[in-house]
Amino acid sequence: QVQLVESGGGLVQAGGSLRLSCASPGRTLSSIAMGWFRQAPGKEREFVAGISRNGGSTYYADSVKDRFTISRDNAKKTVYLQMNLLTPEDTAVYYCAGDFWGTGKTMAAKYDYWGQGTQVTVSS
Repeated sequence: QVQLVESGGGLVQAGGSLRLSCASPGRTLSSIAMGWFRQAPGKEREFVAGISRNGGSTYYADSVKDRFTISRDNAKKTVYLQMNLLTPEDTAVYYCAGDFWGTGKTMAAKYDYWGQGTQVTVSS
């Protein structure tokens, strides 16, 4: 089993930045593709960004492309989401997820491991 712990959420003004972290206190993440999802109140969970096992491939939702950057440091067993130019529409609980088979891509149902989530609130 893989435990994922998110951190870095908070309150920020529109136009600001935050960096989320997702750490694995236990096993290594180097064999697991990783992703970030978010869920706003009253909405379904949606894909934000994903990264391959070695970090060589990344992919993003159109709504965050060119503003968010996903990265990973396998030695530190940590995945990051750098979020810039935040808008109130980015307000949500952000979840880190692990895709053991590497086939999930944008589909939340395909991910095997989930963190508890971290709240991001962007004020206008």
